[in-house]
Amino acid sequence: MTRTAFHYRNGVLHAEDVPLDRLAEKAGTPCWVYSSATLEARYRAFAGAFAGLDALVCYSLKANSNQAVIATLGRLGAGVDVVSAGEMQRALAAGIPASKIVFAGIGKTEDEMVQALDAGILQFNVESEPELRLLSRVATKRRKTAPVSLRVNPDVDARTHAKIATGKKENKFGIDIAQAPAVAKLATTLPGIALQGLAVHIGSQVTDVDPYHAAFARIGDLARELNSGGHRLTRLDFGGGLGVVYDRASNSGAPPALDSYAGAVRGALARLPNGGRGTEIVLAPGRWLVAEAGILLTRVVYMKSGTAKRFAIVDAAMNDLIRPTLYEAHHPMRPVTEPASPGTEIVDVVGPVCETGDFLALDRPLPPLRDGDLLAIEVAGAYGAVMSSSYNARPLAPELLVRGDTWAVVRPRQTVESLIGLDRLPPWIKPARPKGRNRAPTKKVSRQRNNKHRRRKG
Repeated sequence: MTRTAFHYRNGVLHAEDVPLDRLAEKAGTPCWVYSSATLEARYRAFAGAFAGLDALVCYSLKANSNQAVIATLGRLGAGVDVVSAGEMQRALAAGIPASKIVFAGIGKTEDEMVQALDAGILQFNVESEPELRLLSRVATKRRKTAPVSLRVNPDVDARTHAKIATGKKENKFGIDIAQAPAVAKLATTLPGIALQGLAVHIGSQVTDVDPYHAAFARIGDLARELNSGGHRLTRLDFGGGLGVVYDRASNSGAPPALDSYAGAVRGALARLPNGGRGTEIVLAPGRWLVAEAGILLTRVVYMKSGTAKRFAIVDAAMNDLIRPTLYEAHHPMRPVTEPASPGTEIVDVVGPVCETGDFLALDRPLPPLRDGDLLAIEVAGAYGAVMSSSYNARPLAPELLVRGDTWAVVRPRQTVESLIGLDRLPPWIKPARPKGRNRAPTKKVSRQRNNKHRRRKG
């Protein structure tokens, strides 16, 4: 499987067969660029690792919720894992069948439960006893049965960034594994609830297979215990979180190979009677499918030399890509014009947002850059555009999807007018009228100008 579809050709970085300088000229910068070929290759590789199992790959939509990305994966057979009713509606609008939608998340509201029940989703991943009781009441009121998997917190350290670890006992996610049997017993007594399985998710950007082995084994043992006690669990949801390589120079943080990861799943199934035959499995990869499929294309506005630092001030910012600021994340970067020599200089790549924390890279060795150069920020297809904001009244950047030598805008650039148009003045504030030269001409003045123009023309 090709690592990435972004490569130099004739001295210019391309996305598949499209030169990135052409995309910058047509769409402007900053902009997001996604590769269809990479999305498809990553999905096929992941799904292929679980051949022979009754497996459903449910793309974790929070990684990148662009409709074109969802639809591309859906056409290959993917379901989706969502954490809000908004994400569910996005998935349905992109053509994902409700029967392939898993609703996860710890704070589902009554309205969200109603929407998901009416849609007929595959399962709710329930994360607490209060949630289970509310879902029972909502389902009963609507004369429906909610398919449920209990999300269990296995108290396993995923050895990832503290802000994206979800499987330790101090995290807010899931039902403590020691309490799970009691909650499972409760589920069987509640009307409108059909307990079908267990779920687990220990974190994101996981690069060590050992935590997966530990967590999945505990879920397998718990499923065996519950089934021997009279439950009839037919589905295990192993979540996602498999990491990708961000620092290619050092290859640090390399994730386990797919066959090793799949081996942890197969090992959990082996703990069940008959080797888990007849058990459906759900997998929820997000980052692994889309991160390497996307870049953020930006242009150098100025090169600035300070007394202690050299800065590449670009037109992308923390509002576009917040991961470096939020997670101290590393993203590889390359100039769009292939460097003529191997020399580098140490620079901070920063944006124009009025925050010291507005940086995309610190102390990064890069080929010498000049004002106006284009820079590709790579491995940005996950948790990039989906986490962007309009801070500093900066409109959201457009998203483009490439397929071979063709491309399309799959989210237009937001305009300042549409951004301002989201606001409404209260009735006690009258809209301000422009003053001076910027004041809009009155109808009378406009008629006078038009008549004067006609006389001159005649």
